[in-house]
Amino acid sequence: MSRDTSRSRPGGAGARETMIIIGAGLGGLSTGCYAQMNGYRTRILEMHEMPGGCCTAWERGGFTLDACVSWLLGSGPGNEMHQIWLELGALQGKEIRHFDVFNIVRGTDGRAVHFYSDPDRLEAHLIALSPADARLVRTFCRQLRSFRKALAVYPFLKPVGLMGRRERWRMLASFLPYFNSVRTTISVLMSDFSARFEDPLLREAFNFILYEKHPAFPVLPFHFQLASHANLSAGVPEGGSLGLAESIEARYRRLGGEVSYNTKVESVIVEDDRAVGVRLSDGGELRADIVVSACDGYTTAMKFLDGAYLGEDYRRLYTETIHEPGMVFPGYFTLFLGLSRPFPEGDPCTTYLLDDAMAAELTGIRHPSINVQFRSRHYPELSPHGTAVVYATYFCDIAPWRALDEGPEQVTRTRGGQELHTLPVRHGRGYYAAKRRAREALVDFLDRRHPGLRDAVVVRDVSSPLTQVRYTGNHDGTVLGWQPFVESGETLEKLVKKHGPGLPGLRDFYQSGVWATTGGLIRAAAAGRHVMQFVCRDDGRPFTASLDLTAPPPTHRVIPVPGRPAAPTERKS
Repeated sequence: MSRDTSRSRPGGAGARETMIIIGAGLGGLSTGCYAQMNGYRTRILEMHEMPGGCCTAWERGGFTLDACVSWLLGSGPGNEMHQIWLELGALQGKEIRHFDVFNIVRGTDGRAVHFYSDPDRLEAHLIALSPADARLVRTFCRQLRSFRKALAVYPFLKPVGLMGRRERWRMLASFLPYFNSVRTTISVLMSDFSARFEDPLLREAFNFILYEKHPAFPVLPFHFQLASHANLSAGVPEGGSLGLAESIEARYRRLGGEVSYNTKVESVIVEDDRAVGVRLSDGGELRADIVVSACDGYTTAMKFLDGAYLGEDYRRLYTETIHEPGMVFPGYFTLFLGLSRPFPEGDPCTTYLLDDAMAAELTGIRHPSINVQFRSRHYPELSPHGTAVVYATYFCDIAPWRALDEGPEQVTRTRGGQELHTLPVRHGRGYYAAKRRAREALVDFLDRRHPGLRDAVVVRDVSSPLTQVRYTGNHDGTVLGWQPFVESGETLEKLVKKHGPGLPGLRDFYQSGVWATTGGLIRAAAAGRHVMQFVCRDDGRPFTASLDLTAPPPTHRVIPVPGRPAAPTERKS
């Protein structure tokens, strides 16, 4: 696929052979791997200088700051998610680390709930905290035990829209033993379930099992994550987030794929209702038989295609629904701290519930809580020996940051004759003042709980949702796209079943990644597999996939997290 200004279709009018993929996030890399496995010649175009998209890390002062994987669904065997990662070469040769506590939630008085993923241990701990809630605790843990078994039959390898009647019946039959657990947990919001607890801390803490509060989530996804963790299939891979992306990129290149970095797409070229290529920011054009967009969905629909080929349902999704509250995952405010010494008392993962005064210092905060990880516990190889890394985040709305912004959110500049698209931009004094205020409030908060932390800080790195926009172009700085269990995610699922991962009336065009599904990294990876099954179906080819055998299977290590009492500064008199 070379630059070409002719109007002829590469490959002629016969079989489709070549493919352009927009975006080298996990969705784009996965699509490229499965396309190469099935005989297509592909090229991935990425505006950044490295792979991964939101699954990334960067260097600061000798520290590698890992900004994504806190748990990876499918990191262990016994489920279809794991097979996808092994097909993509993501985990081979790596150690997968598992903590025996999924998350700790601490109230404003310092009391803590340890959310052990093992249902027996969790049940004993919760009942010890609140004997009055024993009946509700046992119900939750009984359902969790059921979900641990259900993971083995949960489908990820093939999209439901391509299943025949017999396959669908077989899938449904496999879920019959777990029908009651699935039915009761998908129909009850976690906010309603948790409100039944008598203990005020449990009443609040259950909403934060998954680090942040998800008001639209039913109980089911909480069980799914905890069950995966208990089955050693939600650990963290050695090498971290960027290492994960680089492993998949290496698999893609071994399969014969090509990646072009610092290459920004401006539009999809359409001729006779057929996607025939892309136009780049430098004015050049690339042509191929198939175009797959694995980047931001709003950019794809409203910019690359100028709002065409949406139909009534997609048009409403991208012009109305996307702007309604709660339809898209929020972005994050993120603070990294590189520390000159280890803090062995720092837990791998804690969600702190905040009082109103603290929350008021954090611009854009959606719920009064922060998640704090001593990230060097997850990835010791990413920081110098004898040091530590803190990763503090909160769910963050972009609007307050935009109100402080005075400049463009993203610009393209030329250096040495090469276009670069993710360079820093000027945001204005109010924006930087808000970042400093949030940073100082978080450092003070952490220093009170870990005395001496402020004096040990040697590296600081702060980002807002606008930073996410600059690096990825994601709508409103989201890292996950459409929310599940609400109108947007449910509408998308219906449209994909109806039209496949494309758009009505536009041939040779497909969408992949998180905007073509709902969920996190495993969904993005599975989307690449799914879109290629649709492509192969459309071309009359049998779909094929194979495991990467160039390195041994991953190994697993379980790391205990000791229970710690509340620090004196956290207790209320």
